[in-house]
Amino acid sequence: MADTHTFASDQQILGRADIDDLEAIMAIVNTDAAETIHAVKDNADAIFTWDYEKGQRPALNKLYEKAKTAQWNGETDLDWSIDVDPEQILAGLLGPNAAGPFQALSQRDDSPFKHFDEKDWSNLGVESMNWRLSQFMHGEQGALLCTAKIVETVPWIDAKYYASTQVMDEARHVEVFAKYLDSKLTGYYPINAHLKMLLDDIINDSRWDMTYLGMQIMVEGLALAAFGFMHMICEEPLLKQLLRYVMSDEARHVAFGVLSLKEYYAELSDAELRERQEFAFEAAVRMRDRFLQQEVWERMGIDTRKMVRMLLDVPPEDMIFQQMLFSKIVPNCKKLGLLDASGGWLRKRFEEIGVIQFEDWKDTGEEYLELDAVSQDRAAAAASA
Repeated sequence: MADTHTFASDQQILGRADIDDLEAIMAIVNTDAAETIHAVKDNADAIFTWDYEKGQRPALNKLYEKAKTAQWNGETDLDWSIDVDPEQILAGLLGPNAAGPFQALSQRDDSPFKHFDEKDWSNLGVESMNWRLSQFMHGEQGALLCTAKIVETVPWIDAKYYASTQVMDEARHVEVFAKYLDSKLTGYYPINAHLKMLLDDIINDSRWDMTYLGMQIMVEGLALAAFGFMHMICEEPLLKQLLRYVMSDEARHVAFGVLSLKEYYAELSDAELRERQEFAFEAAVRMRDRFLQQEVWERMGIDTRKMVRMLLDVPPEDMIFQQMLFSKIVPNCKKLGLLDASGGWLRKRFEEIGVIQFEDWKDTGEEYLELDAVSQDRAAAAASA
């Protein structure tokens, strides 16, 4: 029988017909920002397997063995005695000489940045960094829950073994980001509504591979790229070391998703692959919307609606940081066969949002070996002993 599946419309996927619909984007709000507990319905079955033969999937077994030796302690392996001056160190990342689209927007007559002085740019830098690290912290808790769900739902013992090590990794990531925000910066922002919606959707889906796709490939892939970019330009020693260690873990996490889904997706029908393409596109747009950072504009007393509209109008090629966030996602989607399935539907959508140029960058299947910070530091210590 011919495959008659048709793609869902943007209205069905995103809840809006236009990706840049300002009203629809602004309508997504965090209604329980003041609450400390948020419950999400988890519709998945917990799967036991009575097949305990270790190493049936050698690549996953290799990843598991690496994870066992790559654990680090956030309390003792990071130097928390380092003093951090947010204004002096962090503001430089988003100040007038490195503000990217904000600097360009400051030239417009109606720009909220038009009359910014050095202190204003410094405040923007600090608030943006607080906000950014806060969202990564919330995302790490999402990864903590999702990976615990993968332990429950994936049917392969090698995947259960590895996922259990990632649960520990994610707990450590939440811990160190929370401590950095509380003790070195000025506390954290509540979770962004677009990120919250995406995490809720990932946890709510009953299919184990969708947890992998949403978290390991999309959310963790974005985090790995962001941490790499921030690590490259960051000069604050504590944050730089924190990011380096977290990156080392994240590379394994993304590799876990690539290795697992590559095998599984090879067996899916065209219609099933199309559902995964649509989900990947939805996740990409939600993550793009997240970086409109509405919460920062609200806190700084800037007209949020006007600011979001201005950012949506910035050409994709001028949003360097936001583009770089997809430098891991796009090649990994390509390796999984998602870019070109169904006549290249996802490829076309990634072209629309201006990120397809990353398709031939290195995927993360083996990159985790290059980013193994713990082994590198242990080897350096042994060599100098």
